[in-house]
Amino acid sequence: MSQVVAQTAPTMREFFSNRFVQSILLSGVFLQIGIWIRNFAVLMYVTDMTNNNPNAISLISVAEFAPIFIFSFIGGAFADRWRPKLTMVWCDILSAASVFAVMLTLYYGSWKAIFFATLVSSILSQFSQPSGMKLFKVHVHESQLQLGMSMYQSMMAIFMILGPMMGTFVYFHYGIKVAIAIMGVCFLLSALVLTFLPADRKVERTTGEPTTHIITEMRQGFRYVLKDKMLVTLGACFAVAGLALGLVNPLGLFIVTENLGLPKENLQWFMAVNGGAMIIGGGLAIGFAKKMSPQAMLTLGMAVSIFTIGIMGMTHILWVALLAQFISGLVIPAIQIGINTMILGNTEEAFVGRVNGILNPLFMGAMVITMSLAGSMKALFSLEGIYLTAAGLFLVGVLIMLPSLTYKAKLKQ
Repeated sequence: MSQVVAQTAPTMREFFSNRFVQSILLSGVFLQIGIWIRNFAVLMYVTDMTNNNPNAISLISVAEFAPIFIFSFIGGAFADRWRPKLTMVWCDILSAASVFAVMLTLYYGSWKAIFFATLVSSILSQFSQPSGMKLFKVHVHESQLQLGMSMYQSMMAIFMILGPMMGTFVYFHYGIKVAIAIMGVCFLLSALVLTFLPADRKVERTTGEPTTHIITEMRQGFRYVLKDKMLVTLGACFAVAGLALGLVNPLGLFIVTENLGLPKENLQWFMAVNGGAMIIGGGLAIGFAKKMSPQAMLTLGMAVSIFTIGIMGMTHILWVALLAQFISGLVIPAIQIGINTMILGNTEEAFVGRVNGILNPLFMGAMVITMSLAGSMKALFSLEGIYLTAAGLFLVGVLIMLPSLTYKAKLKQ
């Protein structure tokens, strides 16, 4: 069997000439430009309008991630029913329409409508993202799935460097309205690029074959996950990691302004350091992927994160904080590639959307819970205490993952 796979595996040239790979990466470029400009422009705008109110700042994260928790499984279930290419195109078009509606509200109404721009695009991404995962399974050879994921993660890492700079530049030079307009245009360009994806495959039902109800398909998805010990372990790890990241994600700005005593604009340089490390880490992860199982990569990445998160919360020295941020970014590709490869390597094509839609809410739901509490917790506890708690939760995640190191992936065709 391995000889057959080796003979039919595509070359690198064929990989990069794959129309799906070309289209999905170019679409990702436009989406990353729009999302990063939105994220940083909204962050700076809300801090200006609320005078650095921690509850308002944490609400930005809630607006971004709460829909992921609520709509992820629904979106995943529909991704297994709908035509994935058409789903992705329409999600980007509707996201652009919602952005331009928010622009009108900013002109004539309350500034608080800015949260709506994040909310709607986040909801629609839950229908688009599992469709993209499904297309990866269809159009990328199994032997090159990790390469495809690594390429996508490397692109995201590049925007970890460029995105904060672009968002800060656009906001301080042109204002929030121009930033939101750019986001809308980027969504439209992404939709245009996605029209060049290979046509969706038509699934022909045999005569008399019953059509299952969406609720029935959701139940099938839950049963599918529960009978796979690898996916169950990954789900438990997701929940713990979500609790940890929900504590620290909304408070990164205060590490810069309070612990290090720097102006808020300097957050972009921390993100740039993180992104640069992710680019390097992406290259390392590709090399390690050939020698390590995906669950080992995930466990290693989480183990390193225990120390980097703890150091970030405790230090008041700039170079130490930057070093911790760099090392944290270095292992992010290993974590992300490990997760995606574990899901694709243990899930049949027909269930990719639903499995993705079950595991993501575990992570996002836990993260939204602690994100919504982060602003209040900052008023009660020190940043050091909150970050050390997050590091402790990552330790629990590592302990959960340890038994999975002996599991074997079930590569289903």
